[in-house]
Amino acid sequence: MKRRDLLKSGLAAGIIAGASLAVPALPARLAAQPRAGSVRDRVLFDIAKRELDRAGDAIWRRDIVGIADFGVHSAQQRFYFVNLDREEVTAAHVSHGTGSDPEHDGWLTRYSNVEGSNATSKGAYVTWEWYQGRYGTSVRLGGLDTTNDAALRRYIVMHRATYAEPSHIERWGRLGRSNGCFAFGSDNFRTALLNLSGGRLLYADSLGLQDNGAMLTREQQLAALTPDVPSAMQRYSPGAF
Repeated sequence: MKRRDLLKSGLAAGIIAGASLAVPALPARLAAQPRAGSVRDRVLFDIAKRELDRAGDAIWRRDIVGIADFGVHSAQQRFYFVNLDREEVTAAHVSHGTGSDPEHDGWLTRYSNVEGSNATSKGAYVTWEWYQGRYGTSVRLGGLDTTNDAALRRYIVMHRATYAEPSHIERWGRLGRSNGCFAFGSDNFRTALLNLSGGRLLYADSLGLQDNGAMLTREQQLAALTPDVPSAMQRYSPGAF
């Protein structure tokens, strides 16, 4: 065998041997990676993407979406900053309108798009610029659906308010009510101002979203908080149940 052929065969053997040492064998099947976030968060990611698709070109910043879930009590953190780029969700408190909660019990029972109703409107909004108003720095909103297209002339905006602070819940068991605006406490509004203004999507609906991803009505949520009441048969013969 010629010297050149010996060198070639030796080099090839060395490459094969080195490759077998440097590269570990791959498993026969790679496990699928789970999506980020909790079950609730993944539901919110899906809603955010669905509403972005529905809004189309009306939204020009698509990284973060705000979702207000007015299907749960105002004492709960029911506003979600859904960061699609980072697959993260941050929850906050938000108030609803007086016209949506005439009993002032913390539950939104009706929506309205009518001027003077002081009610919350459901649907998709685009966030616009900051301005100085009655509550200081606020963010204008434009309604994108027939259920909220009067938002601009109704002065429906995002703003801060003392009745939306957690301390109000500690005292009264619920937040105060707005005139239909999305009112936040100071810390939560700062987050909204920095992360949800300037052409992003805000979506409001009664989802009743729970930590486990289920969506419950107000009646179902109240029933879950109420202890089971025994039937007449159970009271008569308690040891049988």
